[in-house]
Order: sequence, then C-alpha cells, then structure tokens
Amino acid sequence: MIPFNKPYLTGKEIHYIYDAVNTGKLSGNGKYTQKCQQFFEKAYGFKKCLLTTSCTDALEMAAILINIQPGDEIIMPSYTFVSTANAFVLRGAKIVFADSRSDHPGMDESSIESLITNKTKAIVPVHYAGVACDMGKIMEVADKYGLFVIEDAAQAIDSYYIGKNGKRRALGTIGHFGTFSFHETKNIISGEGGMLAINDEKFIKRAEIIWEKGTDRAAFFRGEVDKYGWVDVGSSFLPSELISAFLYAQLENLQNIQEKRLSLWNRYYEALSEFSKANGIHLQSLPSFGSNNAHMFYMVCKDEGQREKIIRSLKDNQILAVFHYLSLHASKFYIEKHDGRNLPLADMFSERLIRLPLYYELEFFQIDQIVKIIEESLIVD
Repeated sequence: MIPFNKPYLTGKEIHYIYDAVNTGKLSGNGKYTQKCQQFFEKAYGFKKCLLTTSCTDALEMAAILINIQPGDEIIMPSYTFVSTANAFVLRGAKIVFADSRSDHPGMDESSIESLITNKTKAIVPVHYAGVACDMGKIMEVADKYGLFVIEDAAQAIDSYYIGKNGKRRALGTIGHFGTFSFHETKNIISGEGGMLAINDEKFIKRAEIIWEKGTDRAAFFRGEVDKYGWVDVGSSFLPSELISAFLYAQLENLQNIQEKRLSLWNRYYEALSEFSKANGIHLQSLPSFGSNNAHMFYMVCKDEGQREKIIRSLKDNQILAVFHYLSLHASKFYIEKHDGRNLPLADMFSERLIRLPLYYELEFFQIDQIVKIIEESLIVD
C-alpha cells in the first residue's frame, strides 16, 4: 500500500511537547510560539509573523485587517481551495474569479487589470504547488490601483519569487500579507496550523490585537500597558503551545525535509518526461520567475478519461493518487453569485490534473513502481 500522503515525524516532536507541558503554559503565545515566529522572521525576512490554528484563520485575519466590507470585491483564482474565498465571503465580499494560466493552475496575471472595478479591494494570488505567481506583475497592478495583496502561500513554504534582476524573495514576503499552512499534507506540518506573515509594518500592532481576541493582552504581558481589555474585533486565532512545539521540531529539520522532497520530485520528473510527451500528458512546469519547493508532483492528463484510467489503475494496485480542486466559480455555493464568465483553463485543470504520492518517507523504488503502473495503464489492449 502506498498512501497519497504520510506525515513525517523528525523525532523531536514529542520531546518538545513534553517540554512545553513542563513549562506550565499550554495556551498560545508561549515559548514555542515565539521560537517558531522568530525562526520565520529571521529565515525569510517577514516583518512580523503570527502563528494561527490554520491558513484559513490567517486569511480571515487578513480580511479583518484590510477592513473588508459588504460589497467589496476580491480578485482571486477560481482554481483554489475554498478557504481562499471563504475568508472574504464571511465578511460580505464579492469574489471575482480569475482564470488559470495556460501553463500552470495559478491565476492568469495578465487578466487581473481587466477585472478591477471601483469596488475592488484586494488581489489574492495563490502560489499553487508552491510555485510563484508573477508577483512583479501583480504588485505593479496593485500599486497602480491602490489595492491590497494577500499571498495565499499555503503550499509555498521555502519557495521563492525570482525577479527580473535575479533577486530571490520568499513567497509570502512580497504582498502586504502572506498566509501559510502547516496542515499534515504540507512540507512542514503541525497536524493543523498556519501563520499570518505581515509585511507592512502599519498592520503589526492591530494584527496582534485581532490575534489576541481583540484585546491588548500581548502588550500587557510585555509590560507595555498596566492592564488589558477589549480594544478591537478579534477571535481565537492562536494555536496552543503543543501545536507550536510540534512545529518547531519540524522547522529544525526544514533543510533536510526539503532536500528529500526535491529528490523525490526530480525522480518522478525524470522517470515520466519521455512517457508524458508520448501520451499527451503535461508535467508540472516551472516558470523562470519561480523556484520549486517540491510541495507536490502533479500531471495534467490529455482528458478526463485518461486521468480516470490512471487513478483507477493505481488504486487497483493499492496506490492512492487524487485529483485536486473543483473550480469555485462553478461550485454549488457560488455559481449563482459568479458573474457568468467562462473560465475554461480553471475547468481544464479541474478535469485533468492528477496528484501523485509525495511524502518524506517515499522511496525511489516506490516511485519507479508508480511510474510503471501509470505506463501500463495506458497501453492499448
């Protein structure tokens, strides 16, 4: 049996959880929360990081911080997870969906300007598979129209945008905010978990208040105020110290995890390159402006029938491969609210994309086995 995903434990998770228990503080914003946040700020250059219980929470915090009001419009890709949209829908925003690129499921950056109206408040690029959107182009449009940019970097830990000058910038550091996930399917995990990265300093103080349920409690514990109270809206966005302790063990092994995942990704790519060309399959493409963090390995089949044949054949051999998102513009919840534009590329990825198993403990011989079954599944009887 080869599962689609298997959470990887470095060996230190239980030790750090035990240590957190012994400190006598299990609620959020303790020793391990601060260690994790400082790690990200130092490693990637975020102005401020706040751990959250999920990437969904991080997106919801961003929506509050930019003061989303009913009727505001948010531009984002249709081919994304529902949380990207829900964070803004919950505050009354209208979602204006962009189609995907022809060479990648990420949003078509060249279409964004045509979708902007006087109600547009923000652009939410999603770095699908950890591969960068063209952030140079997106920031140029956002600056022109005075829009906020919230990077949905749920899959993009340790991945970079490469500018025209060759400068590498970590994904999530470029927009006003970046949001990350540490769900068990991600490269770095804590079971459930996420993070809001704040890149515009004017939002830091309020973000901390929203994070602390609308109170200035964090300032109180630093000795900046003599008592704390309710000063703004907020919610319970902090993870417990147990989650943060688990995450810190992962962060200590980030480089090792990334190197192993990249070696697995490369094995897939090399093994499938010739076969894919001969069978009308497109492998994951990497733009000149983006790096690869090996979050996933996907293929885009020539049609839905071919994808179904591959998935069925793998399942018959006890190997789990999956398709991914269904276009949000065509969803049961939003189809009547969508403006009616056809988004054929988002629909194409919904119908043809397949994700293959990729996790730290996967072995080369298992990848070779997966590839062999894929090849055999398309042999004409």
